[in-house]
Amino acid sequence: MTEDNIISQYIKAVVNMDIEMANKVCEDAIAKGTHPIKIIQEGITKATSIISDKFEAEEYFIPELIMAGEIIKTTMKILDPLIKENGDTNVLGKVIIGTGKGDLHDIGKNIVKTFLEAEGFEVNDLGVDVSSEKFIEAIRTEKPEILAISALVSMTLPEVSNLMKALEETNLRKDVKVIVGGAPVTEDFIKDIGADAYARNAIDGINTCLRWVKQ
Repeated sequence: MTEDNIISQYIKAVVNMDIEMANKVCEDAIAKGTHPIKIIQEGITKATSIISDKFEAEEYFIPELIMAGEIIKTTMKILDPLIKENGDTNVLGKVIIGTGKGDLHDIGKNIVKTFLEAEGFEVNDLGVDVSSEKFIEAIRTEKPEILAISALVSMTLPEVSNLMKALEETNLRKDVKVIVGGAPVTEDFIKDIGADAYARNAIDGINTCLRWVKQ
């Protein structure tokens, strides 16, 4: 079986939510000498693109995104040691992500993180209930290109607004693109606080980040 056939089998397994088959195909590919970067660039990237299209077409929903994220996460656990061993790194950009203070939800954030990593971003996940101070400290230390904030409850929105003010006050705003997503977030809110983009959903947020780094 050719490498291209193996990659096609992997894509099919991910899109069909078959985690056992995806793992088997990935391990078979490695055993036959397929480069791990090729599995990411041609396998995972294509699979996430198909899943993104199905999500936008309302053929797939949040449960499918979660499952696909878990499959990709498992694949990356297989590939990461090999990539590090070979010194193969091709980072698109660095992202700091976290759920704003007062919010303990992490499903949307975790989906975005997994898909961003699959696309080639380095992601520093600060977790949930993250204070402005913790975001600011991470931005100072990590110097990311992108800050991604999740807000699933309305009580978190004032905290996101405070964070944007803190970015201005600490002179860090000009160095980072800010994207915010979550149920209570609106385009008007994004404009009011001066963020760069509103993520309508996880896939929309990922696509926005990709556009930023590829400009």
